Amino acid sequence: MSNLIIILGDQLSLNISSLRDIKRDDIVMMAEVNKEAKYANHHKKKLVLIFSAMRNFAETLRKKNISVSYYKLDEFNFIDFTQAVDFQIKKNKPKNIIITEPSEYRVLQEVKSWNKKFNIVVDVLGDDRFIASHYDFTEFTKNRKTLLMEFFYRRMRLKTKLLLENGKPVGGKWNFDSENRKTISPKETIKTPKKITPNKITLEVIEMVKKLFNNNFGDIENFSYATTADEANILFEDFLENRLKNFGDYQDSMSENFVFAFHSNIALYLNIGLLQPLDVCKAVEKYYYEGKCLINSAEGFIRQVIGWREYIRGIYWFKMPEYENLNFFSAKNKLPDFFWDENKTQMNCLRQVVKQTRIYGYSHHIQRLMITGNFSLLASIDPVEINHWYLSVYVDAFHWVELPNTSGMAIYADGGIVASKPYAASGNYINKMSDFCKNCQYDNKTNNKNNSCPFNYLYWNFLHKNKKLLENNQRLKFAYSNLKRKTSAELDVIKKLSSNFLSEIRS
Repeated sequence: MSNLIIILGDQLSLNISSLRDIKRDDIVMMAEVNKEAKYANHHKKKLVLIFSAMRNFAETLRKKNISVSYYKLDEFNFIDFTQAVDFQIKKNKPKNIIITEPSEYRVLQEVKSWNKKFNIVVDVLGDDRFIASHYDFTEFTKNRKTLLMEFFYRRMRLKTKLLLENGKPVGGKWNFDSENRKTISPKETIKTPKKITPNKITLEVIEMVKKLFNNNFGDIENFSYATTADEANILFEDFLENRLKNFGDYQDSMSENFVFAFHSNIALYLNIGLLQPLDVCKAVEKYYYEGKCLINSAEGFIRQVIGWREYIRGIYWFKMPEYENLNFFSAKNKLPDFFWDENKTQMNCLRQVVKQTRIYGYSHHIQRLMITGNFSLLASIDPVEINHWYLSVYVDAFHWVELPNTSGMAIYADGGIVASKPYAASGNYINKMSDFCKNCQYDNKTNNKNNSCPFNYLYWNFLHKNKKLLENNQRLKFAYSNLKRKTSAELDVIKKLSSNFLSEIRS
C-alpha cells in the first residue's frame, strides 16, 4: 500500500521533509480549498501567486515521475483540506498520511484531527527548511526575562556561521542597523526589478481568480511575480546584481518614486518555499566576501532572514494560541475605510502606501511598521481588524509571520513580548525617512492646528492616554519628559483634535 503525502500551498520545495523519503508508489496530494482561499480578503495577486505556484510545483513533481493528485478550486470546490483528504483516502486507501508540519496553528489543528477521523496514521514531520527548530527556540527562551530578537539572532549567526570569523562577527559587531537609515534622493537611479512573464498555468489561474474573486481587494493586472523556483532565483539574482549594494544604506527609506527601492522582495518566495533561507543568505555572504557589497548591506539582509524571520516564527509557535487574542491597550476602533481605498484619505503617506499595496500586494517593512502600523497603534485600531488587513493585502502574508509582526512589532498588542517599546512616532519620523510629506496637505511641523499632521497630535494623545501603561518604560523616558512640558491647554487641543479626527474616520 502507498503513502499519501500532503503538500500545502506554502510547502513548494523539492527538499521538504515530507518528500525526502518518497517511495515509487506513494501519491502526492495537493488541493486548492475554499477555506484557505476565503478566510481572509486575500489580495487577488496573492491568490494568483499561491495557486499558480502550486500548479507549477505539481508539474515539477510529475516531471520527476512522482504521482500527483491535484484538485483545482474551480473543478472540485472542496470546503477544506479535510474534505479533500477524505476524497483521496476513499479513492486510493493509503497506508499512512505523511505531511510536513503546517506553518499555521489553525491548519495544524485540522491535521491533528485526521488520525481519529480517518482511523489512519498521520506522520507530521518537522519543517527543517527553517533554521531554528521549535526546540531551538524553546532553549533560547529558558531563564530569560525578555525574548528580544537581538540575542536570538546572535545564536542563529553562531549556528549558521554566517559572517563569522573565528567565532566573532565580521566587521566587529553583530548588528549594523544604525547604518541602514539613509534617505533616498529623488535623483537616485534605481534599476527597476525584473518582471516575470506569466506562463500558461499562471494565465489560467488569473482567469479563475477574476471569475471567483472579482470583489477581493487589489489589482490583478500586470501580474509579474515568480511562480516557480527557477523564476524566483532569476529575481533574486537580479537583486544581488543590481540592488544589494545599496540595500544597507536605504533599507529604512520610503519614497513615492521607488516602490521596491533597493529591497529584494523575496519574502513571498521564502514563505511559499520557492527559495530557501540559508541559500539566499549564503549568496549574500558570498557577495560581501567578493567585495560586491558593504557589511551593512550583507548583515542587514542576513539579519532580516535568519534573525527576524526565524524569531517571528519562534514567537508564533511559542505563544499560540493565546497570542492571537492579546490586546494590551484594549484598542477597539474599527479599521478606517481608507485602508481599502486610498482615495478616502488626504494623508499622503497612507494614501501612497495603500496605493502601492493595492497595485502590488507589497510595501516594505518600514512602511508597514511606521505608516500603517504606526497609524493603527495611535488610532487604537482593534488588533483583530488590523491583523485581518495585513493578512489579506500582502502577497507574502501567512498567519505565522503576519501575527507577531503586527501584534508584536507594529501595534504592541502583546505588551512587549516582541518589542521593547511601542513603535509610536509623529510625522517628524515620516518626514525624515520619506518624501511623502512634500506632497501632503497637512503640516508636519505642528500638532495644534486643524491642518496639523494627524500623526502629530495622535502621537501625543497616545502617550497621554496610555501614560499609566508606558511611563515607566525606559525607552520612552525622553518622550514622557517632553509630554510633561506640554501645558494643560496644549493637551486639551491635542485631545480635541484627536477626538475629532478619530470620529471622522469612524463615520
